[in-house]
Amino acid sequence: MFRKHTIVTALALGGLVACSPAPETTTPQSATSDEQAPVTQLDSGVYVENMDTSVHPGDDFFRYVNGAWVDNLTIPADKSSYGSFVILRDEAQDDVMNIIRSSAEGDFADGSDEQKVGDLYRSYMDNEARNALGIAPLKPQLELIDNIDSYDALAAYFARASKYGFGAPFNTAQYVDFKDPSTYMIYSWQAGLGLPEREYYFNEDDASVEIRNAYVEHIARMFELAGFESPQASADMIMALETRLAEQHMKKEQTRNMVALYNKVPVAELNELMPNFNWSAYLQEAQLTDLDGLVVTQMDYMRELDGIIQSVSLQDWKTYLKWGLLNASATRLSEELDKANFAFYGAVLRGVEEQEPQWRRAVSLLNAHVGEIIGKVYVKQHFPPEAKARMEELVANLLKAYEQSIKELDWMTDETRAQALDKLAKFTPKIGYPDKWRDYSLLTVAEDDLFGNLMRSADAQYQQMLDKQGGPVDKTEWQMTPQTVNAYYNPPMNEIVFPAAILQPPFFNMQADDAVNYGGIGAVIGHEIGHGFDDSGSTFDGDGVLRNWWTDADKQEFEKRTGKLVAQYDQFEVMEGLNVNGEFTLGENIGDLGGISIAHKAYKLSLQGEPAPVLDGFTGDQRVFIGFAQVWASKYRDEALRNQVNTDPHSPAVFRTNGPLRNVPEFYEAFDVTPQNALYLAPEERVKIW
Repeated sequence: MFRKHTIVTALALGGLVACSPAPETTTPQSATSDEQAPVTQLDSGVYVENMDTSVHPGDDFFRYVNGAWVDNLTIPADKSSYGSFVILRDEAQDDVMNIIRSSAEGDFADGSDEQKVGDLYRSYMDNEARNALGIAPLKPQLELIDNIDSYDALAAYFARASKYGFGAPFNTAQYVDFKDPSTYMIYSWQAGLGLPEREYYFNEDDASVEIRNAYVEHIARMFELAGFESPQASADMIMALETRLAEQHMKKEQTRNMVALYNKVPVAELNELMPNFNWSAYLQEAQLTDLDGLVVTQMDYMRELDGIIQSVSLQDWKTYLKWGLLNASATRLSEELDKANFAFYGAVLRGVEEQEPQWRRAVSLLNAHVGEIIGKVYVKQHFPPEAKARMEELVANLLKAYEQSIKELDWMTDETRAQALDKLAKFTPKIGYPDKWRDYSLLTVAEDDLFGNLMRSADAQYQQMLDKQGGPVDKTEWQMTPQTVNAYYNPPMNEIVFPAAILQPPFFNMQADDAVNYGGIGAVIGHEIGHGFDDSGSTFDGDGVLRNWWTDADKQEFEKRTGKLVAQYDQFEVMEGLNVNGEFTLGENIGDLGGISIAHKAYKLSLQGEPAPVLDGFTGDQRVFIGFAQVWASKYRDEALRNQVNTDPHSPAVFRTNGPLRNVPEFYEAFDVTPQNALYLAPEERVKIW
């Protein structure tokens, strides 16, 4: 709720969520069936106790490296999945909680960083006050909805709903202009659905039908708890309206086409796109009256939406907007509403048995609203300068390896190669934390006003967005806090970003031999660089401009090779009747394949001709690939796995391991993979892109 709407995530820009498939996925250390056991740190960096050496590495490398760990693990009741990302995320939350506690337990001056952190935490944790208020915090917004008396007023409220994340059929937000990365642009994006993706409204398998039925029941239940009128009839109407919207949504596979998404429409011509919609009222409410144009990312959706808006009564729109408000706010209101929200979005959709402890949810909320205040302290306590220095060296080596690989490509002409090398030379790495911290001076926090705090946070962020709109792009900004266990690539900025929290084992082990670090964080670095050259990122040049820098022949060959990768992943069966979506996951799969290929190459270059040591019985080459597989150690609940396949551009962990490696010739050599092994692909079937 109240989160700042960034088009970055919505546009799925080449892997902003580069490594992690969702908020959940950790340092896999050996575990008993009920609890995580301590790990003996080895100089090799290999968690030998997690391995299942009864499996040939050429048959299932994921299981060979992680099988014992997976077999012995029971997913914690408050998790939908468990693995390297989730464990590190929990550890980062533990560290952040210690920082928050020091603010929450002190007495600090009003307006100080510590006061804002401490009072925001206290306001979230005060269940007695939240329960007493019930839905009272929503009343001003409900009155605004009730006062909508025309379709012009409805258009204005859509802008307000977009600003606060309350739920509207489309959103607008600021992002870097694809055609001029030195300036900002306002983009529109399709929205308005309470289920995760359009397919949830139309798939006819039993699981999808059950989810739809449960969703309607959930809406009715929430309306009852809130004391809204006609719960069942309202739920049925909302589901019907959302289904109409979903029918017109661009399919998720098509949202990867950055060229097709960039449709700048002059403000004077917006009424030609949507003749019945009052854009003036919308832009005035959004405080965006000075725009010369708006990038409409889904043109067909907006054309159809114009008719849908007019065909739905104002009363039904009011009911729909009340649901959007309630749904977005449920986790910030009473415990009863919070638990009801979890019962659907946590238990039904992801199979989670219990909510996370409230303090963990509080950490997530504070990271979203005052994250860089906390981040300043986090990096002082948990990110030593030597870690940043070693990361800088790794990044430099990965870039060198990519340069060598591009120069050696046998399928690319010199004309395109020169452009690719120019782009590579202009990459901007960001490691650990921003050079300039975010300003929170506009934010006022009170310890007894959670809802108001979050509204004021949204107001402060929105004002900062407005202030930036007319000026040059701030290249110092980060889209993730330092305490985030993830990494990303940002195409119009041509930057690769690695927050401090991911720079820990199994990704980055200061005590381990280099091989596993190249397989771990090295492959992550390579993955992010690879996003600059995937199906979406490759449409931007080295300056971040959306333009075609490919010859026709090279683009055709690129698409031929990526098409083979799509076909490979389409064959991976996740569970009966459910396969990986090779087209939707293509960008991440390109990143994974390039990441481990170039990471291995960089490791070999780092040896400077010297032999690698054999540690724990594994050669250097073997440890690179083992380090790669250790990163993806994960176990999912069935519901969570289904949800990931349906909504996430990342393949499930087992295929993020086995899928790339079966295309890497050096993997075959390292583990003696032959045609008798399940992962074997004939040389002509293997895909090499970068």
